[in-house]
Amino acid sequence: MSTPLAIRVAEASDLPALLGLYAQLNPADPPIEAAVAIERMTAILAQPGMRIFIGFAGKVAAATVTLVVVPNLTRAGASYALIENVVTSADHRKQGFGAALIAHAIDAAWVAGCYKVMLLTGSKDPATLRFYEGCGFAQDKTGYQMRRPAGR
Repeated sequence: MSTPLAIRVAEASDLPALLGLYAQLNPADPPIEAAVAIERMTAILAQPGMRIFIGFAGKVAAATVTLVVVPNLTRAGASYALIENVVTSADHRKQGFGAALIAHAIDAAWVAGCYKVMLLTGSKDPATLRFYEGCGFAQDKTGYQMRRPAGR
């Protein structure tokens, strides 16, 4: 990392910066309406076990990751964690910021007593897959998903 990265839990005031990063994650998505964004951010901040980490290079939001810690009744009650919405600003890629955010989220999951951390990606890009493997993830499970049908 050429510029130091300051990582912290996102706050309500970070919403515009997060929306800017998320626009780079899924550029084809329509923008979220302001009222909906505020309502969702309020719900996320109130959700136990859910945190959005945001990394700043100076005063600029450079990267973000969402961590969700899920309570569990198996594994002697040990929680598990999901990492989602990993994005680094195009201007800050290849500087280690994404890896730093993921490492921060993983550490938070271990501190929370999680027995595993899961991450799914829809990317087939070998560079993206190598990135996640470089962060310590193993592609040794089969993942499935279902998307809501149009009109539902």
